[in-house]
Amino acid sequence: MSSGSYDLSERPIHLGLNATALPQPPFTGMEWYEAYGERHSGDGAEGRLVSWHSFSESWESWEMHPVGSEVVLCVDGAFTLIQEGADGQHARHTLHPGEYAINAPGVWHTADVEARATAVFITAGEGTRHRPR
Repeated sequence: MSSGSYDLSERPIHLGLNATALPQPPFTGMEWYEAYGERHSGDGAEGRLVSWHSFSESWESWEMHPVGSEVVLCVDGAFTLIQEGADGQHARHTLHPGEYAINAPGVWHTADVEARATAVFITAGEGTRHRPR
């Protein structure tokens, strides 16, 4: 039986061990991620966060997920995902609705947004790090 319906842009989903899917508390900003990590640390690298974010401007920081890949799926608008390789070189991938890219473990990434865009993220979030852009 279903536990209810939720708005993914407000309440992400945690995909955990034993094929569980758990609605999360409402997203409140960057500090939310720390609490998420504490709630689901027992799932280790196998846990995944599914989230929906809309952007009207380019990201102000880089991020990196050290323990697993991240799927970035554009669902509306367009944006350019920028990935930084170990050699410091940047790869740019412009995504349109229905297109996705994968951030490999340890790859720093950010995004440029010219107008408005919405994306779904499926993230191995354990140990996620951020740095200024």
